Amino acid sequence: MVSKREPEHHEMNYRHLGASGLRVSKLSLGGWLTLGGTVDESLSIRLIHRAFERGVNLFDMADVYSAGQSEIMLGRAARDLPREQMVVATKVFGRMHPGPMGAGLSKKHIIEACEASLRRLEMDYIDLYQFHAYDHETPIEESLEALDILVRQGKALYAGCSNFNADQLTDAITKSRANSWPRFISSQPCYNLLERDAEDQLFPACAKNGVGNIVYSPLAHGVLTGKYEAGKPHPAGSRSETNGGKFMSRYLTDDNLARAARLKVVAEDLGISLSQLSLAWILRRQEVSSAIIGATAIKQLDHNLDAGEVQLSPEDIERITGCL
Repeated sequence: MVSKREPEHHEMNYRHLGASGLRVSKLSLGGWLTLGGTVDESLSIRLIHRAFERGVNLFDMADVYSAGQSEIMLGRAARDLPREQMVVATKVFGRMHPGPMGAGLSKKHIIEACEASLRRLEMDYIDLYQFHAYDHETPIEESLEALDILVRQGKALYAGCSNFNADQLTDAITKSRANSWPRFISSQPCYNLLERDAEDQLFPACAKNGVGNIVYSPLAHGVLTGKYEAGKPHPAGSRSETNGGKFMSRYLTDDNLARAARLKVVAEDLGISLSQLSLAWILRRQEVSSAIIGATAIKQLDHNLDAGEVQLSPEDIERITGCL
């Protein structure tokens, strides 16, 4: 019998997810591209265990990540972890099987996808079940009613959304309130120093409606680690050369690389890495409940988790803003 692992708990490292009672670590571990994908099972499980030991309680997956493998990795790692101390998040929308009902946010697909996720996770319930994207072909009322069914069955505890704009989020919450359905407590947008669109409309809408943000791509697919430099070959094995490369084209511009180079100088002056500066800059926002980091090595995971202790002064923020 394997003894259950116990995490490090530091109260300052946890934030409420929106206006809910759910408290999540301000840095969370995600499974996109890595866990069960570019990272094998043994290392995937070690990364999850190490993150938990460091105080991470939020683990963000999706059914489509590595064709279900990220959920399987989390389920296997969780066998050795206390379930009551974990916040397991996953998503539904993407295509999981052929045919007209293999994707989307129809009631049929949501209910069946949740059951399939629970089997992969080897769990009885999902803490945070999120719509992965807005479905323009299904009435939002149908999708929200499916969430209500899952919550009433005890298969999902909280509801969230990902990649919704401010109007879509507000409309869904309005309809949830009118029908006494579970309302979204979280939004999951892309947000980093090079992509700040969420600040304009989404963050204000979330603040108004008591929704916390779990932001993804906080390091702009690695551009904000400083490993990509203008005019130089990309590092061997980097995301630009793997299955994440197709998502990187919008970041690997001369302008963005120049911004990253200027930011790296600021980070060096502060005695931290560019990735730690980038994460600390995100976490200063009240609207952000957690930032999702990925990892392919224990050392990398530990390094990025150390960013949770970095405090940026108003002068630091002003200097960072001047680099953008």
